[in-house]
Amino acid sequence: MQDLLTALGAQTETLVQTLLAWCALESPSGDPAATSQMAAVLAAYLAARGAQVDVVPGGVHGAQVRATWPGPADRAPILLLGHHDTVHAHGSLARNPPRVTAGRAYGPGGYDMKAGLLLAAAAVAALEATGRPRSRPIILISSADEEIGSQDARPGIEQAARPAAAVLVLEPAAADGAVKTARKGNGMFTLVARGRAAHAGVDHAAGINAITELAHQVLALSALTDYGAGTTLNVGQIRGGTTINTVAAEAVAHVDVRATTLAHAAQISRQILALRPVLPGATLDVTGEFDRPPMERSPGTLRLFGLAQALGREIGLALRETATGGASDGNFTAALGVPTLDGLGACGDGAHTDHEYVQIADLAPRAALLAGLLTRI
Repeated sequence: MQDLLTALGAQTETLVQTLLAWCALESPSGDPAATSQMAAVLAAYLAARGAQVDVVPGGVHGAQVRATWPGPADRAPILLLGHHDTVHAHGSLARNPPRVTAGRAYGPGGYDMKAGLLLAAAAVAALEATGRPRSRPIILISSADEEIGSQDARPGIEQAARPAAAVLVLEPAAADGAVKTARKGNGMFTLVARGRAAHAGVDHAAGINAITELAHQVLALSALTDYGAGTTLNVGQIRGGTTINTVAAEAVAHVDVRATTLAHAAQISRQILALRPVLPGATLDVTGEFDRPPMERSPGTLRLFGLAQALGREIGLALRETATGGASDGNFTAALGVPTLDGLGACGDGAHTDHEYVQIADLAPRAALLAGLLTRI
């Protein structure tokens, strides 16, 4: 492991310059042309490092990248997961220009998670440079729509994951470099309450106020939050009514739901979909589902963490595990029963903000850890 760390340490400056260049290519999820441009850059970079690369056009969003490095043909592959889309809209470069300051590489999308893709390529290249054989074939998939639900990417990710021996997710590390052995699942639900419009002064009693109906439902939803079980419901957006002097005929609420286990996700889904109107004459339509199932802390994932922890000790990394409320594409693979270890990307902070950065000193150790996993799984 020390020779891997040394080889990668010598590449740190090159890695930083590449990362800054990638951050300068704005690739917001909702812009297929921009994410496809980033996909082309990533594909060329991986091909130059020995991968067989396919750029897959998106169905709704931008192009995805699938790269393969050969390994023993009789062994199941290791799947690496990442994404090249970001939450940052065009113009974010003005607020967080790519730069190096005080040992940090700043730039939109660097921490979450262009640096993770860069580390994966560096890890595979380091195996070649140090003469280490890959223990298995390696497949890397980078999606263009992870930040908005992976509508395009999910089928291909699940297809590649089913025969895989393990999935390593290149999302950024948690605080203090912790890897992620569990993630909450994420559901999105919409409630549409309908009543009857009436003049608020002349004929108030004839109306049925959809906003009042929705208020009852918001309270009912809030009561379903169970912090002990790790289940949370957040009514994040509401709208309704037409004018202040009209009894509202319609009101809409959008709800974010998180759950720690598949069982809890199924239970809370049933409870939300079973909601019924409270006001006489009102109607209520409820739609939605969990678009990302929970990533549960499974025995297979814990074995991967134990291996990563042992490899980390060889290069001075005191690796720990954590759980997080955010979801990733690793949620899909874990739900299939494939051992999945997340948070193997860069260390830093500020994901989804205008002060997002990567800690430069941690690039080589994180890449070495990833390279070690690619030889020992």
